[in-house]
Amino acid sequence: MTELLWGKEPARTRGPKPAITLTAIAEAAIAIADAEGLDAVSMQRVAGELPVTKMALYRHVPGKTELVAVMSDLAVGAPPDRSGLPWREALHTWALDLYESFTRHPWLLQSTIGRRLLGPNELAWLESGLATLADSGLTGAEKLDSILVVTSHVRNLAQQSVTFPGSTTGLTEKDMQRSLAEILTTEAARFPHLVAAMRTAAAGANQGLEFGLKRILDGLELLVSGRVAVPDGIETLPIDGRG
Repeated sequence: MTELLWGKEPARTRGPKPAITLTAIAEAAIAIADAEGLDAVSMQRVAGELPVTKMALYRHVPGKTELVAVMSDLAVGAPPDRSGLPWREALHTWALDLYESFTRHPWLLQSTIGRRLLGPNELAWLESGLATLADSGLTGAEKLDSILVVTSHVRNLAQQSVTFPGSTTGLTEKDMQRSLAEILTTEAARFPHLVAAMRTAAAGANQGLEFGLKRILDGLELLVSGRVAVPDGIETLPIDGRG
């Protein structure tokens, strides 16, 4: 698995040059997942899309588990370069970039959970996120926890806002908003607080995304403001010197 994720395909034995590559296989699988969802991806289906025999795929990837890992890392791609920004703006932009990646390929919300090996692109996202906090004065552990909190918020809002390909609901964001509006119009007396809140709420999930990000960043800013920037690995103390 590690070799596949890090671009090291199995050594080729003597014979004709393969008609396909691991990247081509992953790209075909990504196209299927984008259109129909992760459950639609199978070795047989990918082989038919290329088209090659199913056995031809096994010369490059052992099975679906390994294929999903490779296609996930390829789909998430390299993080955009946001260097040169103040830490708060950089982390905020990093979070929005991550949200865009999840909503572009909704199945990533399913394939990138749990304990698993990480590929170069996913680790590059983590590196990029930590880099935004390089001069913040936070400890290494605090930086990791900060990225975990921000990522969890982004994932949650992305999961609430997308329609997964192949899902049985078939509802779009507009469908949900319209349906909820109709219900609240006829059931206003039953849900008075919800109706009042909805009257002032902007449509779409980005309001919640931005609100949550700002509150998380507000909290980090309070923590950062009491620290002196020092290299990673050295404990930091409040400016007044008290523990």
